[in-house]
Amino acid sequence: MGLAAKYSAKSVEDKWYAYWMENGYFHSEVDDRTPYTIVIPPPNVTGVLHMGHMLNNTIQDVLIRRARLLGYNACWVPGTDHASIATEAKVVNKLQAEGISKSDISREEFIEHAWEWTHKHGGIILEQLKKLGASCDWNRTKFTMDDDLSESVIKVFVDLYKKGKIYRGYRMVNWDPQAQTTLSDEEVNYEEKQGSLYHINYEIEGSKDVVTIATTRPETILGDTAVCINPGDERYAHLKGKRVIVPICKRVVPIIEDEYVTVEFGTGCLKVTPAHDENDKMLGDKHGLEVVDIFNDDATLNSYGLHYEGKDRFEVRKEIVQELKDLGLIAKIEPYTNKVGTSERTGAVIEPKLSDQWFLKMKELAQPALDAVVEGEVNLVPEKFLNTYKHWMENVRDWNISRQLWWGHRIPAYYYGKGKEDFVVAATKEEALELAKEKSGNSDLTAMNLTQDGDVLDTWFSSWLWPISVFNGILEPENEDIKYYYPTNDLVTAPEILFFWVARMIIAGYEYRDEKPFENVYLTGIVRDKQRRKMSKSLGNSPDPIELMDQYGADGVRVGMLLSSPAGNDLMFDEELCKQGSAFVNKIWNASRLVDGWEISEEKPPAEATGIALQWYRNKFNKVLSEIEDHYGKYRISDALMATYKLVWDDFCSWLLEMVKPAYGKPIDSTTHSAIIEILENNLKLLHPFVPFVSEEIWQHIATRSKEEALIVASWPKMSDYNNELIREFEFAKEVISGIRTIRKTKNIAFKETIELSVINSENAPETFDAVIKKLGNISELYYISEALDGALTFRVKSNEYFVPIAGAIDVEEEIAKITEELNYTRGFLKSVQKKLGNEKFVKGAPEKVVAMERTKEADALAKIETLEASLASLR
Repeated sequence: MGLAAKYSAKSVEDKWYAYWMENGYFHSEVDDRTPYTIVIPPPNVTGVLHMGHMLNNTIQDVLIRRARLLGYNACWVPGTDHASIATEAKVVNKLQAEGISKSDISREEFIEHAWEWTHKHGGIILEQLKKLGASCDWNRTKFTMDDDLSESVIKVFVDLYKKGKIYRGYRMVNWDPQAQTTLSDEEVNYEEKQGSLYHINYEIEGSKDVVTIATTRPETILGDTAVCINPGDERYAHLKGKRVIVPICKRVVPIIEDEYVTVEFGTGCLKVTPAHDENDKMLGDKHGLEVVDIFNDDATLNSYGLHYEGKDRFEVRKEIVQELKDLGLIAKIEPYTNKVGTSERTGAVIEPKLSDQWFLKMKELAQPALDAVVEGEVNLVPEKFLNTYKHWMENVRDWNISRQLWWGHRIPAYYYGKGKEDFVVAATKEEALELAKEKSGNSDLTAMNLTQDGDVLDTWFSSWLWPISVFNGILEPENEDIKYYYPTNDLVTAPEILFFWVARMIIAGYEYRDEKPFENVYLTGIVRDKQRRKMSKSLGNSPDPIELMDQYGADGVRVGMLLSSPAGNDLMFDEELCKQGSAFVNKIWNASRLVDGWEISEEKPPAEATGIALQWYRNKFNKVLSEIEDHYGKYRISDALMATYKLVWDDFCSWLLEMVKPAYGKPIDSTTHSAIIEILENNLKLLHPFVPFVSEEIWQHIATRSKEEALIVASWPKMSDYNNELIREFEFAKEVISGIRTIRKTKNIAFKETIELSVINSENAPETFDAVIKKLGNISELYYISEALDGALTFRVKSNEYFVPIAGAIDVEEEIAKITEELNYTRGFLKSVQKKLGNEKFVKGAPEKVVAMERTKEADALAKIETLEASLASLR
């Protein structure tokens, strides 16, 4: 039974994915082959497939499928991230919808709800990746909250604490009032926002004079505990040693002096609010100032907010400005643009907040990871990200690793008293009790006296161990898997998590394996729409990947995603690319159907053009294969696809099949057919990483295959030498064939009618492809001549002149009439243009562009008349 007339993507995709899964092609076990390993950037367990996932995972699948074909023991480890903040928010919303508040239930009950939600929704994105064709080793699927991964996280925390690298400190942190947790510096996005600069008058104690202070946050004046001036600012020399009265709250605070204050900014006087600004906190520590925190955890004002207690900070800003106006204390308000920090997770405006948190010292840990990238032990692709990486790592700050959440890995610190240092760190409560007894000297302590820290660890504190922990390399450092699969080969991820995740994995790799976690980091671009906007749900500009695959097939979408996706550069996604990808899949299908439909003759000898045609394609294939290998080696996946695309669409479909196909209704000889099948199979091997489904379908249709002979585990073509001169010669022959086709088209000469062709071979072009020229041009005779033929249609290829005799090819009288009619029309058109240009008033008055356009029309008409007159002369 032949291939169906129309390619059915859904049935083919379902059939072959099930076949691959049933036969365990994706699964990897330690053996004597060289491993090729990728670990998936674990998507959030809350997530569903978006266009960024599509791009990232298509690239990973291309790499892993090619590795299988190259004979490597390919292992692609999938999994998901527990995503503390995002998942907790989802669970809180679910509970609220059921009329339950988080504060009304215990931590244990909340965790049960979180697990229930995770089990229900957590596998969605992985199932969607299967539809894309992702050939992950699903038997190895991991989740960052799995028992072994959780145990690994706790073990690392305890180890780093014992090494003196983790400490607890009271510091200014980034507080997300919506998620009500701290964030690391890297989880804060800074956006330029238009606001106002408020100039507020503060009364000087014991005087009617005032000092004017400029601020963008008037609501925080209720937390002011000083005013600061530059000691060298002569304008305020009279204020030294005095005190001011903070408006509204009437707090009397000192005027302090510090060179930190910029004389040129604002009024040169700075309000100091140590609880709500990192720089103010440093000033406060230096000058021994009181710290007044005016905010609750949700960024409403507390009792220090006086009559504004319970109101949101932004609502208070409006109201306090009005109150200050009513008091006559606003000197002026001016527009002001400043950078505002927002939460990467929730989008909420960040509040600087003083809090007891856990930190990891990074400077010493980061050095090996910095050296590894700078010295090329780990390669960033493209290299343009090297400077960004260097800047981050050279200026790394201690990592705030604690989060005020319930869902996640709970910090293994246990408190046994009320003192600041009355805690121990241990992997279990039993170990903690023994340590607490020893540290406190109180042997009567029991487990009931211990209280575990309520915070959980930053999600990145588990995912930084991912390449190690998925192979159980933390708990069992010498196990078979970790020694075989680690370090992994390639990591495919987004530049925006280069520091969040990539750098930290490299740090963990050197700390816990004393070697890099991967060799190469391929950084994809951001998927944007045609207007260059980042695709997002809020903008409504992101198509549903599942709907795209339903419409264009997984293979079509894979091709569409990669057609314009150079490494590190943003992808301007257009649905037309998926349509183009789908058209490519159909082209492959139809070409295979053509070959499949040929009748085969064992007796018939090969046609004259066949031998050289096959020789040309094999050489062209090897040349393109070497280019493809180079593209893969440089992670130019889009270029590798484009080279494959052109080879199959142009060289194979448009040229080779035309050169070898038998005449209508005639059989093809068996020798040529076997050669074409071999070529088709090699094409399918190159295509498989990009279009796995259609390639496997055609491969399996060509012949009955055993499990071991499936395309997914076939052998990648071997590179061979190629004859570039032969390839160049065919490029010349193609131009000749195109010239013949143009004459047939313009002169309405049907292809079934044979014509003669003569050539003055000034180029000394070899006759290698004459048989091909004759077949594709339907040339009855090809003559080499030394003088031009009269009464013939002509065209040129470089300096060679080709002649097609008119006699018998066209109706001369009809052609003369046709050309004469066109010539008369063109002469009339020229006359009207020249009349316009002869009008001095028009030439002087019309815009320069309009006049230039008319002159172009004149020149084009003159050239056309010359060509038509020459054609007439050759016919008479």
